[in-house]
Amino acid sequence: MQLKLLKTQSYNISSKMVLETLEYFNLIEYSKSNYSMTNTIDCNWPGNDELMLAYHNNEWGVPLHNDRKLFEFMVLDAFQAGLSWKIVLYKRENFRRAFDNFDVREIALYGEDKIQSLMQDASIVRNQAKIRATVANAKAFLLIQAEYGSFDQYIWQFTGGKTIFNHPRGNADIPAKSQESDAMSKDLLKRGFKFVGSTICYSFMQAAGMVNDHLVTCSRNNEINYNA
Repeated sequence: MQLKLLKTQSYNISSKMVLETLEYFNLIEYSKSNYSMTNTIDCNWPGNDELMLAYHNNEWGVPLHNDRKLFEFMVLDAFQAGLSWKIVLYKRENFRRAFDNFDVREIALYGEDKIQSLMQDASIVRNQAKIRATVANAKAFLLIQAEYGSFDQYIWQFTGGKTIFNHPRGNADIPAKSQESDAMSKDLLKRGFKFVGSTICYSFMQAAGMVNDHLVTCSRNNEINYNA
């Protein structure tokens, strides 16, 4: 079934009506060229911060299948625990430099000297437990790659290999965790990972595009929906 939408700039149709129509027909199929939303309201959590907006507009919610990038977000989300994402995002390039561009094989070989060196690096978050967890997680990450062929093949099984679209209408509709993140956390912990509680796993799933929690009124939600 194909749903043909009238252009909102030519007819007196509200964005809310367009959204409700798309939702009713379960977003089965529509033509991007015929769909124009005149009053999109993007997610408000980035505020007016340029770096946060760039992350929201280019990365958050986009399906990710590169193992190095998946490990990067695993590291960053672990360091975010107890902090704001903005703090970690602003230190991202420092983390990349300090942790050998998130090369999992290099990090798995880190010894005590390297760990103590990282503890002296004021440009990152100097939390010894999180630094040591990053090394332990790198070792566990390599074991999964050996077992599954790639970490990507392993991690996406928790959403059946597809992005989960939650279609939140407001921030209150965005969960802190889910059944999928619970299952992911349980299995990762069993495999020796640290700082992988369900809430951290859910943040990782958002970053890796395993779930799409862009508001239904957000322009990025429509773009990711169309390209999924």
